[in-house]
Amino acid sequence: MATETFNISIHMVSSLDGYIAKTDNSMGWFETADHYEQGAGGQDVAAFLKTIDCYVMGARTYELALELSKAYGWVYGDTPAIVLSHHPLPVEKPTVEIFNGSLRQLVEERLKPRYKNVWVVGGANVTKAFIQADLADEIRQSILPIILGGGTPFYDQIGQEKPLHLKNVTAYKNGIVELVYEIKKPNSTAGAIG
Repeated sequence: MATETFNISIHMVSSLDGYIAKTDNSMGWFETADHYEQGAGGQDVAAFLKTIDCYVMGARTYELALELSKAYGWVYGDTPAIVLSHHPLPVEKPTVEIFNGSLRQLVEERLKPRYKNVWVVGGANVTKAFIQADLADEIRQSILPIILGGGTPFYDQIGQEKPLHLKNVTAYKNGIVELVYEIKKPNSTAGAIG
Protein backbone atom coordinates (compact mmCIF):
# COMPACT_ATOMS: atom_id res chain seq x y z
CA MET A 1 0.00 0.00 0.00
CA ALA A 2 1.45 3.38 -0.99
CA THR A 3 1.89 6.13 1.56
CA GLU A 4 -0.62 9.02 1.60
CA THR A 5 1.86 11.66 0.45
CA PHE A 6 4.89 10.88 -1.63
CA ASN A 7 7.47 13.37 -2.87
CA ILE A 8 10.71 12.99 -4.82
CA SER A 9 13.03 15.98 -4.47
CA ILE A 10 16.14 16.49 -6.51
CA HIS A 11 18.68 18.19 -4.27
CA MET A 12 21.89 19.60 -5.59
CA VAL A 13 24.55 22.06 -4.51
CA SER A 14 26.01 24.04 -7.38
CA SER A 15 28.20 26.99 -8.23
CA LEU A 16 26.53 30.10 -9.64
CA ASP A 17 27.53 28.97 -13.12
CA GLY A 18 25.75 25.64 -12.61
CA TYR A 19 28.55 23.16 -11.86
CA ILE A 20 28.09 20.48 -9.21
CA ALA A 21 31.66 19.17 -9.15
CA LYS A 22 35.11 20.30 -10.15
CA THR A 23 36.97 18.17 -12.67
CA ASP A 24 39.17 16.77 -9.87
CA ASN A 25 36.17 16.22 -7.51
CA SER A 26 37.82 18.40 -4.82
CA MET A 27 35.38 19.73 -2.25
CA GLY A 28 37.10 22.89 -0.99
CA TRP A 29 34.72 25.12 -2.94
CA PHE A 30 31.87 24.00 -0.65
CA GLU A 31 33.39 26.09 2.15
CA THR A 32 32.21 29.67 1.84
CA ALA A 33 33.64 32.63 3.73
CA ASP A 34 30.98 34.94 2.30
CA HIS A 35 28.69 36.88 4.63
CA TYR A 36 25.27 38.26 3.70
CA GLU A 37 23.98 40.36 6.59
CA GLN A 38 20.30 40.17 5.59
CA GLY A 39 20.45 36.41 5.17
CA ALA A 40 18.56 33.87 7.21
CA GLY A 41 20.33 32.04 9.99
CA GLY A 42 20.98 28.36 9.55
CA GLN A 43 18.07 26.00 10.09
CA ASP A 44 18.15 23.08 12.48
CA VAL A 45 19.91 20.75 10.06
CA ALA A 46 19.58 17.64 12.23
CA ALA A 47 15.82 18.08 12.57
CA PHE A 48 15.45 18.77 8.85
CA LEU A 49 17.46 15.70 7.84
CA LYS A 50 15.11 13.54 9.92
CA THR A 51 12.31 14.46 7.48
CA ILE A 52 14.14 12.66 4.64
CA ASP A 53 13.14 8.99 4.48
CA CYS A 54 15.48 7.78 1.72
CA TYR A 55 18.30 9.00 -0.51
CA VAL A 56 18.79 7.92 -4.14
CA MET A 57 22.13 8.39 -5.88
CA GLY A 58 24.20 7.14 -8.76
CA ALA A 59 27.25 4.92 -8.49
CA ARG A 60 29.81 7.74 -8.87
CA THR A 61 28.15 9.83 -6.16
CA TYR A 62 28.11 6.77 -3.90
CA GLU A 63 31.79 6.00 -4.54
CA LEU A 64 32.72 9.62 -3.79
CA ALA A 65 30.61 9.58 -0.61
CA LEU A 66 32.36 6.37 0.50
CA GLU A 67 35.76 7.96 -0.11
CA LEU A 68 34.80 11.12 1.78
CA SER A 69 33.35 9.07 4.64
CA LYS A 70 36.87 7.93 5.53
CA ALA A 71 37.67 11.49 6.61
CA TYR A 72 34.25 12.97 7.43
CA GLY A 73 31.96 10.06 8.25
CA TRP A 74 28.99 8.77 6.30
CA VAL A 75 27.02 11.93 5.50
CA TYR A 76 23.68 10.12 5.07
CA GLY A 77 23.59 8.76 8.64
CA ASP A 78 21.16 5.92 9.27
CA THR A 79 18.76 6.97 6.52
CA PRO A 80 18.30 4.33 3.81
CA ALA A 81 20.22 5.01 0.59
CA ILE A 82 19.54 3.37 -2.75
CA VAL A 83 22.41 3.39 -5.22
CA LEU A 84 21.64 3.03 -8.92
CA SER A 85 24.27 0.92 -10.64
CA HIS A 86 24.62 -1.59 -13.45
CA HIS A 87 27.85 -2.87 -11.86
CA PRO A 88 28.56 -4.55 -8.51
CA LEU A 89 29.58 -2.08 -5.80
CA PRO A 90 30.83 -2.58 -2.25
CA VAL A 91 28.08 -2.21 0.34
CA GLU A 92 29.83 -0.95 3.46
CA LYS A 93 26.75 0.36 5.26
CA PRO A 94 23.72 -1.72 6.30
CA THR A 95 21.43 1.11 5.14
CA VAL A 96 22.70 0.98 1.53
CA GLU A 97 20.96 -1.00 -1.20
CA ILE A 98 22.19 -1.37 -4.78
CA PHE A 99 19.45 -1.20 -7.43
CA ASN A 100 19.73 -2.24 -11.08
CA GLY A 101 16.48 -1.68 -12.95
CA SER A 102 14.23 0.97 -14.43
CA LEU A 103 13.55 4.20 -12.56
CA ARG A 104 9.80 3.66 -12.83
CA GLN A 105 10.20 0.21 -11.25
CA LEU A 106 12.31 1.76 -8.49
CA VAL A 107 9.69 4.41 -7.76
CA GLU A 108 6.62 2.16 -7.96
CA GLU A 109 7.99 -0.99 -6.29
CA ARG A 110 10.61 0.25 -3.83
CA LEU A 111 10.09 3.91 -3.01
CA LYS A 112 6.34 4.59 -2.95
CA PRO A 113 5.43 1.61 -0.75
CA ARG A 114 8.10 2.46 1.85
CA TYR A 115 8.78 6.20 1.97
CA LYS A 116 7.17 9.64 1.86
CA ASN A 117 10.09 12.04 1.33
CA VAL A 118 12.79 10.81 -1.07
CA TRP A 119 15.82 12.90 -2.04
CA VAL A 120 17.76 12.30 -5.24
CA VAL A 121 21.23 13.60 -4.39
CA GLY A 122 23.30 12.96 -7.49
CA GLY A 123 24.80 12.89 -9.86
CA ALA A 124 23.92 14.78 -12.99
CA ASN A 125 22.98 11.69 -15.04
CA VAL A 126 20.64 10.38 -12.34
CA THR A 127 18.91 13.74 -11.85
CA LYS A 128 18.56 14.14 -15.62
CA ALA A 129 16.94 10.70 -15.87
CA PHE A 130 14.43 11.50 -13.09
CA ILE A 131 13.54 14.82 -14.75
CA GLN A 132 13.19 13.31 -18.24
CA ALA A 133 10.95 10.51 -16.92
CA ASP A 134 8.68 12.98 -15.06
CA LEU A 135 9.40 11.15 -11.79
CA ALA A 136 10.69 14.11 -9.74
CA ASP A 137 8.30 16.47 -7.98
CA GLU A 138 10.66 19.30 -7.11
CA ILE A 139 14.19 20.63 -7.51
CA ARG A 140 16.00 22.09 -4.50
CA GLN A 141 19.12 23.82 -5.74
CA SER A 142 21.52 25.44 -3.28
CA ILE A 143 23.74 27.92 -5.11
CA LEU A 144 27.09 28.66 -3.52
CA PRO A 145 28.72 32.08 -3.96
CA ILE A 146 31.38 30.94 -6.43
CA ILE A 147 31.93 30.62 -10.18
CA LEU A 148 33.88 27.44 -10.96
CA GLY A 149 34.32 28.04 -14.68
CA GLY A 150 34.14 24.33 -15.51
CA GLY A 151 33.45 20.86 -14.17
CA THR A 152 30.33 18.70 -14.11
CA PRO A 153 27.21 20.69 -15.06
CA PHE A 154 24.01 20.16 -13.04
CA TYR A 155 21.68 20.40 -16.04
CA ASP A 156 23.46 18.74 -18.92
CA GLN A 157 21.45 18.09 -22.07
CA ILE A 158 18.05 17.53 -20.44
CA GLY A 159 16.71 17.66 -24.00
CA GLN A 160 13.23 18.86 -23.12
CA GLU A 161 11.50 21.92 -21.76
CA LYS A 162 10.18 21.65 -18.19
CA PRO A 163 7.93 24.36 -16.76
CA LEU A 164 8.56 25.04 -13.08
CA HIS A 165 6.73 26.79 -10.24
CA LEU A 166 8.83 28.70 -7.70
CA LYS A 167 7.87 27.46 -4.23
CA ASN A 168 10.51 29.11 -2.08
CA VAL A 169 13.72 31.16 -2.07
CA THR A 170 15.97 31.48 0.97
CA ALA A 171 19.17 33.49 1.13
CA TYR A 172 21.41 32.48 4.04
CA LYS A 173 23.97 34.50 5.96
CA ASN A 174 26.80 32.43 4.45
CA GLY A 175 25.85 33.63 0.95
CA ILE A 176 24.15 30.40 -0.15
CA VAL A 177 20.82 30.84 -1.91
CA GLU A 178 18.37 27.93 -1.92
CA LEU A 179 15.81 27.77 -4.72
CA VAL A 180 12.90 25.35 -4.46
CA TYR A 181 10.93 24.71 -7.66
CA GLU A 182 7.98 22.42 -8.18
CA ILE A 183 8.28 20.55 -11.48
CA LYS A 184 4.98 21.02 -13.23
CA LYS A 185 3.54 17.77 -14.52
CA PRO A 186 1.40 17.52 -17.64
CA ASN A 187 -2.05 18.94 -16.77
CA SER A 188 -0.61 20.39 -13.55
CA THR A 189 -2.22 23.41 -11.92
CA ALA A 190 0.80 24.26 -9.76
CA GLY A 191 0.90 27.94 -8.97
CA ALA A 192 -2.63 28.49 -10.26
CA ILE A 193 -4.76 31.09 -8.52
CA GLY A 194 -8.28 30.27 -7.51
